[in-house]
Amino acid sequence: MREIALVYLDRSGGLQKFVRDCKKYNDSKQSYAVYRFIISINPSDIAELDATLGNHILHKPLQAAQIFQSVCFIAVKTLALIDQLQTEAQISVLLKPTHLPPLPSYILSLSAFPFHYASQRFYTSEGIVIAMGTVTKYTLGARFLCTEETCPFSEGFRYIRVHVPGATESATVRNDFVCSLCSSPLREDMKFRVLGDKQIVEMIDAKVLNALKGYANDKSHFRIQTFTVFLR
Repeated sequence: MREIALVYLDRSGGLQKFVRDCKKYNDSKQSYAVYRFIISINPSDIAELDATLGNHILHKPLQAAQIFQSVCFIAVKTLALIDQLQTEAQISVLLKPTHLPPLPSYILSLSAFPFHYASQRFYTSEGIVIAMGTVTKYTLGARFLCTEETCPFSEGFRYIRVHVPGATESATVRNDFVCSLCSSPLREDMKFRVLGDKQIVEMIDAKVLNALKGYANDKSHFRIQTFTVFLR
C-alpha cells in the first residue's frame, strides 16, 4: 500500500506540494519536534488504484495516515528534503478527503440509530452553528526525554507525542510517561513543544428548522439537543 500511496501522490500533485512544504521547513531556522503535513486525497481515485488502500482511507483513516507517514519519511530521507529530521515519529500527516461517497452510511446523524460512536472513520455532518468559543491553543506535538542521563533515550527524538483526532490533551502531554528502555520517568523538552489552534463550536441538527416552522404533527414527538464540535 505504501507503493500505491506514492504513486497517487505523484499523479495527483501531492508529492510536489510535499516537497515544497519540506523546503519551507528546511529553510526555517527554527527547530521542530514535529513536522506536520496536510495531504488532500480523492478516495475515489485511490480506490481505483487499490481498493484496499481506498477502504483504509474511508474506514481506518488513522492507519491510512500511518501509511502516508511512512511514505513521507522515506521521501524525506531519500531526497534529503529536511536536514533536521531524525525519526519517522516526527512526521505528522493529516489526510483531508476531497469528498466522501454519497451514501447514507457516510452521513453522521445524531438523531438516527445506530450512532456508531466507536467508529473513527470519516463522516459528513450538517448542522446549524448556534455558538462559537474563542480560539485557544492546544499541544499538537511534544518531545520527551528520559531523565536517566546514562540512558540512550536521554537525547534524540525517540519519544515524540503527537495529537491524533479524538484524543484529549492529556494523551499528548502529562507527567507520568516512563522510558520503555529503563523505566525512568520522561520529561518534556519545552523548547520543542508545537502548538496549534482549536475552537469549540456548538451545533444543532438541521432538522430543527422543521420544528421552527410551526408545523403541528401528532406523530412526531422529539427533543432537540445540541452537539459539540472541536475544530483544530
